[in-house]
Amino acid sequence: MPAETTTPPPVPESAVPAEAVAPLIRGVRVLRELTEAGGTLSLSGLERATGLARSTVDRITATLARMGYVRLDGRDAVATPRLMELGNAYLAALRLPALLSSRADALADELDESVSLAVADRDGIRFIHQATRRRAMSLSFRIGDLLPAERTAPGPLFASEWTDDDWRTWRERRATDPENRGFPAVPPRELPLPEGEFETRAAQAGRNGWALDDQLIEPGLVAVSVPVRDPRTGRIACVANVVSHTSRHTAADLRDTLLPRLRATVAGMERELAAAPEPDPGPPPSGSAAWIGASKNELGREFIESLARGLTVLTAFGEGRAALTLTDVARATGLARATARRALITYEHLGLVRGQPESRTFGLTPRVLSLGFPPLSRTTLPRIAAPHLADLSARVGESTALAILVPSGPGTDSGPEIQYTARAVSPRIMGVDIRVGTRLPASATSLGRVLLPDPEGAAGSESVRTRGYALLDEDWEDGLRTIAVPLHDRTGRVVAAVNVALHAAGRTAAECVEELLPELRLTAARIEGELRAAGHFTRVPLL
Repeated sequence: MPAETTTPPPVPESAVPAEAVAPLIRGVRVLRELTEAGGTLSLSGLERATGLARSTVDRITATLARMGYVRLDGRDAVATPRLMELGNAYLAALRLPALLSSRADALADELDESVSLAVADRDGIRFIHQATRRRAMSLSFRIGDLLPAERTAPGPLFASEWTDDDWRTWRERRATDPENRGFPAVPPRELPLPEGEFETRAAQAGRNGWALDDQLIEPGLVAVSVPVRDPRTGRIACVANVVSHTSRHTAADLRDTLLPRLRATVAGMERELAAAPEPDPGPPPSGSAAWIGASKNELGREFIESLARGLTVLTAFGEGRAALTLTDVARATGLARATARRALITYEHLGLVRGQPESRTFGLTPRVLSLGFPPLSRTTLPRIAAPHLADLSARVGESTALAILVPSGPGTDSGPEIQYTARAVSPRIMGVDIRVGTRLPASATSLGRVLLPDPEGAAGSESVRTRGYALLDEDWEDGLRTIAVPLHDRTGRVVAAVNVALHAAGRTAAECVEELLPELRLTAARIEGELRAAGHFTRVPLL
C-alpha cells in the first residue's frame, strides 16, 4: 500500500512547462471552479471565476458535456456523477477505501459517531471515506474535501513525517493565506495561529501516536485521530478519525473513552493491509481515442480534442494500476505516446500526477478528488434520475416517474408498497400527476411489479423479471396505462424502477412496447451509468 506523502504545490503559472497542454490546464480550472461552487455554476459565472473568455468557457463545457461530465441546463453548467470517474480512478488505485471502509463503518456503528479516513495532500488533508451518523446535528465532511493540516486531528500526525521542505511549504502558505480562505470546506480562521503551536502538536502526535482536534475548525467540533501505517514501509498510509461535538463529548472524553476503541480498529486495519494480496488489475478503459476522434469529427471546433484526451489519461489508472509507465498510459488510452506524455507533464505541473523517476512511473495524487468529487459525493438517486426523467418525458410527451420498494405502512397488511421519489410531468392537458412521496400497493402498479422478487406472469406467460418490463393496461385505474423497467446498482441489484404513464387513448399497449419501451430502457441505462459512478466509493441514498 503506497504511503501518501506531501508534495510541493504546483509551480507558478509563469513556469508552465513548454510541453504542457494549455486547453487541459484551462479545462481543469473550469472543473475546479465548478467544484468550489458546489457543482453548479452559470457559464457567465465560470467566465468570471476562471478569467477565461466566454467562447473558451463555452467550448470547454461543450466538450465536458459530450463526455458526460457536465450537463448544460439553460445557462448553467451542472456537474454530473459521471465526473466522479476521475476521483474513482484515484481511490481505486489507492485501494485504502476498498480495504478499510468496512472497519470504519463498523466503528461508526459501534460508537454512534462519524468516522472518516484521510490522506495527506501537500500541507493539507483530504478525506477518502466517510461513515456518517444521521442526526439533526451531523458532523462530517465530504469525500474529497481539503482541510488545512493545522486545523485538524489528522494534520499533526501527517506533519510528524514532514521534511524541511514540507515545513517550508506550509509556512509559505500560512504567510500568504493566514485565514485559510484557500480552503473552502472550512470557515475562515478568525484568530491567528499562535507561533509554534502546530509544530508542538506535530511533535506530540509523533510521540503519542494519536492527535486531538479541540474545536480548531469551528466551535463545538471535536475529533481524535490515529494513524494507519503501511506494513511495508512503516509510514502513515492514512489516518482514521472520529468526529463528535461538545454536546456529546469533550476532547478529553474522546481521548479517554473513544481512543482505545479507535486504536483497536486501526490495529485491525493494519492487519487488513498486511494480509491484502496484490490486486489483479482489471481491464483499463478502451476505445476512448476512437470515440474522441469521432466526437471531433461530429462537433468540429466546439469539441476540444486535447482536453478530452487529457482527461482520459486520468481514467487509465485504477485498482492494480496505481503506478503506470508512459507506455502503459498510452496503451490503456489508445493515445500516441507523445500525446500521453504531454498530458502527464501537464498533470505533474497541476499537482494531479506524481512522477517516480527511479521507476519511470506515474501515479495519481489526492488532488484528483478536487475535480468534482466533493459536491457529487452527497448525491441521491432522485437527484441523479431527475434530469433523465425530464429528458424522457420531453422525448415521449408523457409523464415519467421513479419509485422504490418500501414496507407497508403501520397497521396495514397489504404487502410491500412503492414510494414515488422523483417524477417529470407531461405538459398534456390530461396527464398523469402522482406526487413525490405517494405510496401505492406494489402489486397494483407496473413499478411495483418490476420491483417485487421474481413475480410470475399469469397463465404461463413470461415472468416480469424474464421480460425485463411490466405493462399494466387499465388494471389499477380506468384509462391509465403504464409501462416500467427496473434500475440496477453497480452490483446488479434491482434498487428502483422507472415508468411512463399515460392515458389509454394516447397509445395502445402494443405501441407502448414498440415505442416507449426502447426509450424507457435507454433512460434506465443512463441513470444506471451515473449510479454506478456515484456508488463506487460512496453510498447513494435511494430517497
